Amino acid sequence: MPSRESYYEDLRDYLQCLEENSMLIRVTREINKDTELMPLIRWQFRGLPEEKRKGFLFENVTDAKGRKYDIPVVAGVYASSTEIYAMAMNCTSEEINQKWTKAMDNPIPPQLVKDGPAQEVVEQGADLEKEGHGLEQFPIPISLPGFDPAPFLTAPCWITRDPETGVPNIGTYRGQVKSRTRTGIQCGVGQHLALHWLKAKEMGKPLEAAIVIGGSPCIGLVSAGKIPLGLDELAVAGGLAGRSLKLVKCKTVDIEVPASAEIVLEGVLPTDSVEPEGPFGEYTGYIGGRTTGPYFDIKCITRRRKPIYNAFVVHYSPSEDSKIRRMAHQAALYRFLKYECNIPGILEVCLHEASGTNAIWFIRLKKLNPGQPWQALHCAAGFSPNLGKIIIAVDEDINPNDPDAILWALAFRMQPHLDLRTIPGKALGLDPSSYPPGPQAAGDFAIIPHRLETSGLLIDATRKWDYPPISLPRKDFMEQARKIWEELNLPELTPKHPWYGYSLGQWSEENEEEAELALKGEHFTVGERQARKRKKL
Repeated sequence: MPSRESYYEDLRDYLQCLEENSMLIRVTREINKDTELMPLIRWQFRGLPEEKRKGFLFENVTDAKGRKYDIPVVAGVYASSTEIYAMAMNCTSEEINQKWTKAMDNPIPPQLVKDGPAQEVVEQGADLEKEGHGLEQFPIPISLPGFDPAPFLTAPCWITRDPETGVPNIGTYRGQVKSRTRTGIQCGVGQHLALHWLKAKEMGKPLEAAIVIGGSPCIGLVSAGKIPLGLDELAVAGGLAGRSLKLVKCKTVDIEVPASAEIVLEGVLPTDSVEPEGPFGEYTGYIGGRTTGPYFDIKCITRRRKPIYNAFVVHYSPSEDSKIRRMAHQAALYRFLKYECNIPGILEVCLHEASGTNAIWFIRLKKLNPGQPWQALHCAAGFSPNLGKIIIAVDEDINPNDPDAILWALAFRMQPHLDLRTIPGKALGLDPSSYPPGPQAAGDFAIIPHRLETSGLLIDATRKWDYPPISLPRKDFMEQARKIWEELNLPELTPKHPWYGYSLGQWSEENEEEAELALKGEHFTVGERQARKRKKL
């Protein structure tokens, strides 16, 4: 889909673009946010092919108590499909990696302005505790009706500053709604906000934070991405947008937030106490247990006069959550391997959503020397301590998005005793195979759980020498046959690679000549040649 001339001004501008391109479904009938909203959207991830998925806008929202909200809810609008994700990036799907790399290499610092729509309405102090105010005013959906203990913020863009350097960070971490002025936060050890919290704890002070809900898409994309520590992520968002983002100063904390945001929650994360949070469904496809961690005390809420509430479709993959992480992490890993690790043969990285994006990775490369697959595999293993449980290198002719091609490579291009290595200590957060489930499994926010048996698996599934040709008809004959197929008005084809035979090096001139003889009907000549080479027993 062609990109627009300029990036989106705000969430509303983006929603208009989705609707103009028939990628947004407006639901005008009454929908219960606690029992109906997320199950309805979930059906498109369990019952439709990706290309048919769309974003949803709910205009008539109620809750389990019969309350009616005048605030609409949008979900699935950032990453229900690769096409929608590319639209949020304002580029084609083929340009996603390139645009991410450019944004991280050329961040554009934000611009501070005096005011903006994000602060049209300001609530603070005692007003937040009034019935129907604070968090209670927003139609925050229950994501897993029947399992979740509360509504959760699923698309919050948490903005914090490094207490030492002052560099801002944006991150997406779930938040259980606990009162009109308090949420939880699930943020694993090693995440950037967690590092900020630990630094603030060492300084003996709380960590100031602001939650942005419903910003311009570039904010949400960066928030859910994998940006190197220390890089100003508001500037990276500007790099995606191609211009400086306009920020306003928060009313009660020393944080700047997008001036065009729909909703902003200002407050602090105390560092002198922690409390239980969850359980909640996770990317692994299982319910994540109750954890112990920080909580967020809200001091002020600013918003537009008539805001739009934004949520992500999360949990079991595929989901909006897995797609948004897949696209951002793929771009970051590709950039890391090709440019930071200087491995020129890297062609593509593929993170499979069936593994929650985090667990199973593929690296497609044009092998320039025999050791290059292992260089790429070990570098990828070092990209993150809690991502990439199984990493597989494949040849350039293997499509890592095609499970059949992957299984073919594993079956016939590697030997387990030679091409497989395990590495210790590769611990994916929330992986239920790492430890028995239960409240104690998650550990404390500031402590890494003691997991003795975690590991990763590296597989070189590339060819180690020349192979015989692929056992399919040659390309020119397949192309001619497709023309006949179409003349016969047979069902439309969706070719999958490989759809024709090609040489992989082990094919002699004699083989070539004999195949040409067969095409001319001279196969008896081939038989005569073979008869002359007969050996007596």
